[in-house]
Amino acid sequence: MTRVVLRGFEIRKGYIDPAAQARLIAALRPILKAAPLFRPVTPSGKEMSVRMTSAGDLGWVTDKAGYRYQDKHPKGGVWPEIPPVILDIWHDLVSTERAPDCCLINYYGEGAKMGLHQDKDEADFSWPVLSVSLGDDALFRIGNTTRGGKTESIWLGSGDVVIMGGPARLAYHGIDRIRYGSSRLLPKGGRINLTLRVAC
Repeated sequence: MTRVVLRGFEIRKGYIDPAAQARLIAALRPILKAAPLFRPVTPSGKEMSVRMTSAGDLGWVTDKAGYRYQDKHPKGGVWPEIPPVILDIWHDLVSTERAPDCCLINYYGEGAKMGLHQDKDEADFSWPVLSVSLGDDALFRIGNTTRGGKTESIWLGSGDVVIMGGPARLAYHGIDRIRYGSSRLLPKGGRINLTLRVAC
């Protein structure tokens, strides 16, 4: 494992080994069955290229009513619990005393990306956002705490973990593209990104 710090973002390259990655994917399957992936729409009415769902007490959603956390899937039903194998990563790298309220699950298929954005819908920014990459490589772009200015990018591979905390907590960041087919972890290709958050 290699530790890289880029603009305050702590990146643990290769933190999750291949066997553990496979266990994470197995743990996600019942979640995706109980709370299927959906394609979110931004408040402006634009459909996002990623598909998403959540686990935990709360799930993050976006639609014409705005960005927010809520306790039910958009099609009804409570979110599944966050599996212990995922919580173990949070407990190891962030805290054993406070568990995350939300595990947001984003799926990037071929051509999917995520524009520069801030994670700012949480009530307490003192807690970091923990991001786990599974599957295809993704070009991760990091900006500033305000829009504009110089950015830097780094490729994230399967098993890499990013901790966004401290001064970097409200930095703009996004995924410019994925290297589709670069990993064999997911049978049909693509990338899964898990982000663990203290939402309230």
